[in-house]
Amino acid sequence: MEPVYKRILLKLSGEALMGSQEFGIDAPTIKAFAMEIAEVHNLGVDIAVVIGGGNIFRGVQAAAHGIHKVSGDHMGMLATVINCIAFQNSLESLGVQTRLQTAIKMEQIAEPFIRRRAVRHLEKGRVVLFGSGTGNPYFTTDTAAALRANEIEANVVLKGTKVDGVYNSDPEKFIDAVKYDTISFAEVIEKNLRVMDHTAITLCRENKLPIIVFNINVRGNLKRIVMGEHIGTLVS
Repeated sequence: MEPVYKRILLKLSGEALMGSQEFGIDAPTIKAFAMEIAEVHNLGVDIAVVIGGGNIFRGVQAAAHGIHKVSGDHMGMLATVINCIAFQNSLESLGVQTRLQTAIKMEQIAEPFIRRRAVRHLEKGRVVLFGSGTGNPYFTTDTAAALRANEIEANVVLKGTKVDGVYNSDPEKFIDAVKYDTISFAEVIEKNLRVMDHTAITLCRENKLPIIVFNINVRGNLKRIVMGEHIGTLVS
């Protein structure tokens, strides 16, 4: 059976890498995610990854402590690169070839983002990690994920979270929260649901790029989605 999605962009929050810790990177957690990706990679799927930096640094929190918003966002971008390097090492320890590209030039540790080069890496079977967001302050890693997904012509954006889809309210706070199996971009915007930020949603909507929100912590979910099983919430 062939994968339904041949080229994916996986978006992970920095918080997903913390595991049970309060901050930083939990080695067993990042290893588990790497194993999930390696399993899908072995199916012949092209994989790109965008990771947030909230487990290390948040620009919003920095602003509250007197650091200028632009400086705080730049610090957050560097945090995403730290996460990407850790993830890169976990993947390569499993025999998966990778390339790290960043929107901010740092040639000693990563390639600069070049769309054609990124696509070529994917065609050669390498997992490509995109670090430092869009390289611009005031834009989130959600927006970076949607932007890169469109640039590499991905078939879908997969947003791995700690819940199993999109709800009408926070399921961790409200026991009567209702999950959507499928929902349109228009409804997401109208109901102001927490899927991705507005810019990211607009980018995906305008380019007819579906988003699937799912629980990344459940073993095998990533593979099930790629093979066409309906897991989580489909936004299209």
